[in-house]
This record gives sequence, C-alpha cells and structure tokens, in this order.
Amino acid sequence: MMVELHLAGDPAADELLGRDPFALMVGMLLDQQIPMEWAFTGPATIAARLGVTHLDPAAIAHHDPEQFAALMAQKPAVHRYPGSMAKRVQALAAYVVEHWGGDAGAIWQDVSTGRELFTRFKALPGYGEQKARILVALLGKQCGVQPDGWREAAGPYGEEGARRSIADVVDTESLAEVRAFKKEAKRRAAGATST
Repeated sequence: MMVELHLAGDPAADELLGRDPFALMVGMLLDQQIPMEWAFTGPATIAARLGVTHLDPAAIAHHDPEQFAALMAQKPAVHRYPGSMAKRVQALAAYVVEHWGGDAGAIWQDVSTGRELFTRFKALPGYGEQKARILVALLGKQCGVQPDGWREAAGPYGEEGARRSIADVVDTESLAEVRAFKKEAKRRAAGATST
C-alpha cells in the first residue's frame, strides 16, 4: 500500500499512514475522545519512540506491556488515555498476528464484498460498528479499496461528498468541514437529550 493521505496534518505521520496498513489501523483505533489529527499522528509517534520506520504487529504484540504503556504515556502522550489505549493497540497487534499472519493489509487484499470487509474490521479488537464502517469508507474513498457494495457497507460514511468522518479528510478545508459536521451533530444530540 502506498497512497497519499492527509489525515494527521503532519507530512511524516501521513506518509507512514499511506504506506503502512497497520499504522492506519492503529490511527483509526486511537480516533476516539481526542482530535482526529492527534489520533492519526499517534502511529508515527509510536514508531519514533520505538526507533522504527514502520509498525510491526508482531513486535508490538510481544513488547513488554508496562514498557509499551510507558511509551504511550511519555509526554506528549499518544492518547488522552495512554494506558488503556496501549492495551488496545497491543490487542489489535496480537489479533493481526494470530489471524492475518502479521500482515494488516491482507485484511482487505482478497476481500470480495464491502460487507465482508466490514465484518473483518468489526472483528478487530477495539473496533465497533462505527469504527469499522469509517475504515471501510476511508479505504474506499482514499485508498482504492472498493469491493462490491463498499459504500453500502460503510453506511452514511460511504456517501459521496459527505463530510462526516476522517474518511472525508483530504486537506485542511475538508478537515474544517468534518469538524463543523461533528460539532453540529453533538449539538443536535445534546438538544435531543435535554428535551
């Protein structure tokens, strides 16, 4: 995989995401309760702290858990909750090793339908339905991974021209549009619960 992405807003971090499928999956895993670009800068931060140029699932899965948690917590922290996210990253790595021979890209290389791809992502530790749908949309919209029915499998995140998730971020302007969409969605949700 080698694609040009603009998810982290940092050229080195985006370059890693564009060439390392596991790094992209880790960024998606980290994308909760922190700004999107902070989440997608996380894989590059982890790689730099490990002294490597790509994220090897086997090496991460077998890394000492306490040391890996300390690496995630080092200032600036990789995530708002570095300890729990360290466990999740290692669980994801172990799953990729056990089920995909350590090759994260294999998850989507031979997939024939969007539904199958969604099912594979939903099975990943730390991924729920929404995260799985967003990753299907991201791969379809920006990485050329477009099995039959991928837009349907991605749900609203697969809509053409949408500005609702990281799948739609291609530059600073689209990042601002996605932020505005999320802010409005939160405002509407807050209004619905207060009535």
